Amino acid sequence: MFSAERLKVARHRKKLSGKELAAAAGLTDVTVSKAENGHQPDETTINKLVAALGYPRDYFFMDKPEVLETRAVSFRSLKKMKAAERDASLAAGSHGIAFYQWLDKRFKLPGPDLIDLSKEHGRPEVAARLLRQHWGIGDRPVGNILKLFESKGIRILSLSENTKNVDAYSFWHDDHPYVFLNQKKTAERSNFDAAHELGHLVLHFHAQAESAPEDDAEREANRFASAFLMPEADVKSVITYVYSSSQVIRAKVRWKVSAMALANRLHQVGMLTEWNYRSIIIELGNQGYRSGEPLGVEREVSTVLAKVLSTLWTKGITKRDIAKELNLPWDEIEYLLFGLAAKTPTTPPPHTNLKLVG
Repeated sequence: MFSAERLKVARHRKKLSGKELAAAAGLTDVTVSKAENGHQPDETTINKLVAALGYPRDYFFMDKPEVLETRAVSFRSLKKMKAAERDASLAAGSHGIAFYQWLDKRFKLPGPDLIDLSKEHGRPEVAARLLRQHWGIGDRPVGNILKLFESKGIRILSLSENTKNVDAYSFWHDDHPYVFLNQKKTAERSNFDAAHELGHLVLHFHAQAESAPEDDAEREANRFASAFLMPEADVKSVITYVYSSSQVIRAKVRWKVSAMALANRLHQVGMLTEWNYRSIIIELGNQGYRSGEPLGVEREVSTVLAKVLSTLWTKGITKRDIAKELNLPWDEIEYLLFGLAAKTPTTPPPHTNLKLVG
């Protein structure tokens, strides 16, 4: 049976409306609408849809995909997002789930070790401290954030969308937490985004917790991220007096955050008066720190994905092979892994007939 749900997912990934897909495929709007509503299309229609979308034909005849609903996903700046951006990101989530399900059949990946902190609504700093205690990291800097997250069973993937409106998003699926990060942001921004999504995972989504209104949830996740990455005790032990933006720029490296994020944290914990905070923010903005990070830290990569891809490659399995088994275009796998793992060859190593088994 031709899958109407898969047709929608593929169309969303291409950021096409039903009308635009119909025009690209040389079909009527009604024909596309019927196909997406469960009416089985004829062979000619299927061939035209496959050609227009650039997906393998077999993709559309697989079982129903995991389809993410907007309400089940935490999006940053949802109000600023265009519908096409939102739908494309959700469709990427569907592919990301399929990718990890494929990995689960072949590798024993770390299990989730998060705690339900939904009862800490309105107390994000307390929630951040409780999670740090649960993970046994005290008040010290996190270090490699992605490595820590993956060791706790958080599944990291990339959002390669070239848009300022989609920073990151997260969701729970089958008791597994997922975080998608936009790798085209600065490394510091991605680090904060990761911690922000961690806040959503423990405060708003675990155990189907009743989430707060969008604006409140975003503020809570931001406050959680700030406290989680820059614990008050550690900040105050390292910085005793704040006198200039240059001091903030030097100090931010310890926590691998942006200069603006550290200035905001210093204000939160009472180390900057409102006047000093505004003055330092203006100074940082004049130096280019509002839109970028002139003196940036090195971008982190995924430890789990790097090991997985390396192991697969030694057994003659490449990213193209993964895409083929999932019936996805090769670039969809590239998008999921963009910037997260060291590049591996797209062809298998020579002189090997090994095959990975479950």
